[in-house]
Amino acid sequence: MIKEKTTIETGWKLDNSYACLPKLFFSNLKPTPVPSPKLVILNYPLAASLGLNTQELQSKDGVAVLAGNRVPEGAVPLAQAYAGHQFGQFTMLGDGRALLLGEQITPQGERFDIQLKGSGKTPYSRRGDGRAALGPMLREYIISEAMHALGIATTRSLAVVTTGESIIRETNQPGAILTRIAASHLRVGTFQYVASWGTIEDLRALADYTLKRHFPDVAVDENQYLSLLKEVIKRQAILIAKWQLVGFIHGVMNTDNMALSGETIDYGPCAFMDVYDPQTVFSSIDMQGRYAYGNQPYIAGWNLARFAETLLPLLHADQVKAVTLAQEAIADYTELYHNNWLAGMRAKLGIVNQEVQDEALIEGLLSMMQKYSVDYTNTFRALTFDTPEDTVLFGTTEFTQWYELWKARLGRQRETKVNSQQLMKNSNPAVIPRNHQVEAVLGAAVKQGDYSRLEQLLKVLANPYAHSPEQADYATLPDPSTRPYRTFCGT
Repeated sequence: MIKEKTTIETGWKLDNSYACLPKLFFSNLKPTPVPSPKLVILNYPLAASLGLNTQELQSKDGVAVLAGNRVPEGAVPLAQAYAGHQFGQFTMLGDGRALLLGEQITPQGERFDIQLKGSGKTPYSRRGDGRAALGPMLREYIISEAMHALGIATTRSLAVVTTGESIIRETNQPGAILTRIAASHLRVGTFQYVASWGTIEDLRALADYTLKRHFPDVAVDENQYLSLLKEVIKRQAILIAKWQLVGFIHGVMNTDNMALSGETIDYGPCAFMDVYDPQTVFSSIDMQGRYAYGNQPYIAGWNLARFAETLLPLLHADQVKAVTLAQEAIADYTELYHNNWLAGMRAKLGIVNQEVQDEALIEGLLSMMQKYSVDYTNTFRALTFDTPEDTVLFGTTEFTQWYELWKARLGRQRETKVNSQQLMKNSNPAVIPRNHQVEAVLGAAVKQGDYSRLEQLLKVLANPYAHSPEQADYATLPDPSTRPYRTFCGT
């Protein structure tokens, strides 16, 4: 009775549709308890939108749920099985340190996965300890919430709790658990797993579930599985274009890190680009630059091809015809991505209509930015407020010529100067999670227990298009360094 009362007061309203799939898809188990959980950050707006009582979440019972020490009424905890191409190599995977508690049904009737990340060992942990360190969990909180504010589809972070444990990575680090919110955790790798180790009936069950969960409007199409493929392609084309437009580098675009919902998922060695360079790589494990900024659109297409391969038995009984249907669908990705990217770049330059020369104008600017090693975000910010003197490009012959072409281009459209600038303000963020600033707030939190700088950074990032005076300090660049910035997976 006490358990049920607390659940009602907290607002948990959990369903478990994924647990109704064949047993092959998951393993049931409970989180591993931690000694002394402590809430360090809670996402109040997100909690409220989920129908959760923020006051109760901060109580002893509420924190116990966020730490995995208590399972809320209605939860059916499970670790999901999946596979994936990791840096091009196919392998069996799964939730090695995460558990899906269930699916929260919001007051608006929406359904979101509630997952604990860092909740202990699972059958898929391999040699891992199933735990997570505080730094990487706070990093995911910062970046995922920044992405949401930027208008990019993403999983979100509800809370981070410390566990009272010390976990070993390169050094001893404080343990933590992140509560992740997602439209679902269905991945390309989920389909790869079932295609490799399940039956065609299992594959059909997964496809039907995905259609019902994310694409109910096409579930009635004549070839609903072809429609599923096309819809996933569309969402990924939109998503990757938005990554490129803000200079976001995921860092580890393995097929198990591509969510079919079209959300950005799994923030490991991710970072935002400062100086514009398509070859930018931050991940310490990406030695060959497979997932460099400029490669992201192509890798997404490669991942989608792997997804299409899993669907072949469902696309058509004749394998040759199935392959043809898949190839035709995948062939559309490049154009879909390019159109989304081009429309976004036009908006970043205040261009409303279309002209054939627009792409050359855009590429001309990007070429100069790379040549002169200028900051990506701040260059577009300077153009937004027509202060070209604020960019390193100012004074060069190339930029002077380009600037005149750009002004002439804006003059050929009917849109007013005010409206054009507003479009740019809405398309060019004043701030992004600068790598040096993220590292600074993480250092203060992990080493000193000081979360005030983290809270201030999150406040600034919550409205990146405000272009307020308070955001100016967060647009500053890092001091020059001879050492390249490196990120790590944080597993």
